[in-house]
Amino acid sequence: MSKPLINLWDTVGLGIIIEYPTGIIIANQTGGTACLDSKCEGVYLPLANDYNEETKEFLSPEIELSNYFQGAKYKGSGAIKGIDQEDVKEINAIINKAGLSGLIEVDVERLAASHEAWIRIKIKDDKNIQLICGFENYPLKGVLTWANSD
Repeated sequence: MSKPLINLWDTVGLGIIIEYPTGIIIANQTGGTACLDSKCEGVYLPLANDYNEETKEFLSPEIELSNYFQGAKYKGSGAIKGIDQEDVKEINAIINKAGLSGLIEVDVERLAASHEAWIRIKIKDDKNIQLICGFENYPLKGVLTWANSD
């Protein structure tokens, strides 16, 4: 019997998937123009997304991440062969700017499994960011995901 599936294709903004044995598969289209169907079992949590009513502006680290992967280095190709230390530096800078560095960081042990809109991360036990609690064995494994640029 297959597990229930939730597709994130129509979500807007940044989120993380906490890899956890929920019995539910979370999927997203990733990898830029390669349009990969990436999946893992876990829990999805939107992060650092906002809307400025006054300026009618969507605010999210997703914008900077999308711009990075559509920029000069990858040109929307999706980094489907994995990311490198230069990418880690850029992604961690965006995470830090969004105030999320106390909670998440790029998992440098899983760079080959990371690509546009599907970055393998470590989730830390940050008592100051009370978004998640009750999990054991930190750091948790997870995925940083957002809308694919295709």
